[in-house]
Amino acid sequence: MIGESGSGKSLTALSIMGLLAESLEPFGSVTVTGQDGRHTQVVGTAEGDLAAMRGRDVTMIFQEPMTALNPTMRVGAQVAEVMRIHRTVPDRHTAAARAVELLDKVGLPDPAEAAKAYPHQLSGGQRQRVVVAMALANDPALLICDEPTTALDVTVQALVLDLIVRGVEARNAGMLFITHDLAVVASVCERVLVMYGGRVVEAGDVQQVFTQPRHRYTRGLIGASDLDLTRPDGRLYTIQGSVPSAGALPHGCVFRNRCIHATVECESQPRWEGSGPEDGFACWHPVRVRDAQGVGGS
Repeated sequence: MIGESGSGKSLTALSIMGLLAESLEPFGSVTVTGQDGRHTQVVGTAEGDLAAMRGRDVTMIFQEPMTALNPTMRVGAQVAEVMRIHRTVPDRHTAAARAVELLDKVGLPDPAEAAKAYPHQLSGGQRQRVVVAMALANDPALLICDEPTTALDVTVQALVLDLIVRGVEARNAGMLFITHDLAVVASVCERVLVMYGGRVVEAGDVQQVFTQPRHRYTRGLIGASDLDLTRPDGRLYTIQGSVPSAGALPHGCVFRNRCIHATVECESQPRWEGSGPEDGFACWHPVRVRDAQGVGGS
């Protein structure tokens, strides 16, 4: 899932987890299917059912590992607690042993000693490895990654990303990856959703969307990224303006106030064109093939 800050990516992830703030009222439908085949309808579900789902069927890795960990608990106890709460291990001793095993699998040196450490005694990359271990502890059906490598340096980013991908593949789980880095999407994802103003404006196969974008906003994102290798002058393209706040979204196409191709027609909500919700776009003036070869798409 890609889009600028403020486009609704994190709110979408939080809604799947049932963690939206009380001041926000979700609408629509989110159904999660766990490893045991049990279906959970997130929107409108009682908190008790959501609590049973979180950390077992669906887990989430957040951007900043320091705020995701309890500073007053040793990291081994935090990993073990995830399994004990959901009763995926028979007893406390087994949970503790399993926690050390998970810390070893995510590459922490001397995992037995690392399990005794508090979060502040570990580096940022090590803390994020602990969060990955917690997220994978109960073999979830879906792992949501909300920019999990943003706070890490480039070398550690690659290592943590590899851990996440291998962990998901080993468990045959699904992954929703939220990021600003289109290169990461191209390397680890199969499909992509492009969000703007709280709406999905384009969706499809990663290769198709990145090589032949149809929505003007998608074209702008690619033009402003290092993925666009066709810039004749070597300069990055910039989308003018910024994402409007949720209370100031324009009527019709939510991107029209920033789009140089907008017309009166764009004051009406564009229809979704495509084979289904997972493959299509919503734009009155989609990108033509020749536009997709250069920057002038937004």
